[in-house]
Amino acid sequence: MTAETTDGAAVDTVPGTDGRWRMLALVGVAELLAMSLWFSASAVAPELTAQWNLTPTESALLTSAVQIGFVVGAVLSAALTLADAVPTRYLFAASAFLGAALTAALGIVVDSAGPAIVLRFLTGVSLAGVYPPGMKLVAGWFRGQRGLAIGTLVGALTLGSALPHLVRAVGGVGRPQFVLLVAAGLAAVGGLLVLGARPGPYQSPAAPFDPGAVRRILTDRPTMLANLGYFGHMWELYAVWTWIPVYLAASFATRESAYATPTLAALLAFGTIGIGSLGALVAGRLADGLGRTTVTGASMVVSGSFSVLAGVVFDAPLAVLVPFLAVWGFTIVADSAQFSACVTELAEESYVGTALTLQTAVGFLLTIGSIQLLPVVAEFVGWQWAFLPLVVGPIVGTLAMWRLRTLPAASALAGGNR
Repeated sequence: MTAETTDGAAVDTVPGTDGRWRMLALVGVAELLAMSLWFSASAVAPELTAQWNLTPTESALLTSAVQIGFVVGAVLSAALTLADAVPTRYLFAASAFLGAALTAALGIVVDSAGPAIVLRFLTGVSLAGVYPPGMKLVAGWFRGQRGLAIGTLVGALTLGSALPHLVRAVGGVGRPQFVLLVAAGLAAVGGLLVLGARPGPYQSPAAPFDPGAVRRILTDRPTMLANLGYFGHMWELYAVWTWIPVYLAASFATRESAYATPTLAALLAFGTIGIGSLGALVAGRLADGLGRTTVTGASMVVSGSFSVLAGVVFDAPLAVLVPFLAVWGFTIVADSAQFSACVTELAEESYVGTALTLQTAVGFLLTIGSIQLLPVVAEFVGWQWAFLPLVVGPIVGTLAMWRLRTLPAASALAGGNR
């Protein structure tokens, strides 16, 4: 049973949901800590590049290997319906422990590109057992305020992804092994915390292995339109998150100033990514009341425009650059959770975990292309205009969400708030 608040957002009133905010906080903190693994190597790529004499391609692969591993892990998980066949908290915890061990090994025993790339690939595989299951676990506790709940989780993921940049800024410059080991320790703690979570009243019981589930998801038009919106969003998101430190370094190189330091660049990178956690929270609250397609479309219009405007503010003073990065970071991830919320509301209930895993698998597959594309573009036009190709994603994503808005099935979104 649900009721409505004064702004039209539905809230849960059924028995058994009293502990939902505590569960959301628990899973959110676990997600935040576990996802510190994602950019742990990317944050210290300058130091690793110098220590190991990496080529630009090898340096880029330290990030892309995680994306590739995540895609492989997510595809395997979706094909085997692991997110619906294995108890969610155990899958999450085991995956976090594995990722922590792999990252610790990278920080302790590896000193060359080949083994590092392999370990980063395997770390990506492990993270496929953290992110989608975390969303399923949270969705099981919320129906009326699901956008806010999943937005909170994506906010935690966003802040967790930014953490390695903060660790580097406050003591990790020149100490890559320190940053990697801190990230590994945080992820292990996250794995322990999630074991205290329990399934919510809206979570379906474990479903049997069903190879036909993926086919049904792929042929459901409303679900796939929500996925297409997510794919456009992902084309932009991780490319910006990956290369914003390089963009800032290139921007600082154009100025002769005492403030243009690696520490400041790391702090700005952390801020650009980390402020997205607030964006995810705000967008989640708004989407439950104003509608999922409305909020996602508006977010992509702003973030896509900023991919173009990044070239204009490239050599602007900090008084201009910092607010620009704050708005860009806020909006670029604000819509992310709402695509996932759409899938939980549109997909077959027994296989929501598989639908979420499939969505993230394809989305992260696209990020590999955009991450690899930007350095190539930068070779021709410089980092000032390197983000230009990313605008294609928000354009496609916005069109998909507005098409979804016109379908009768969209009445299932946010309690009728399309």
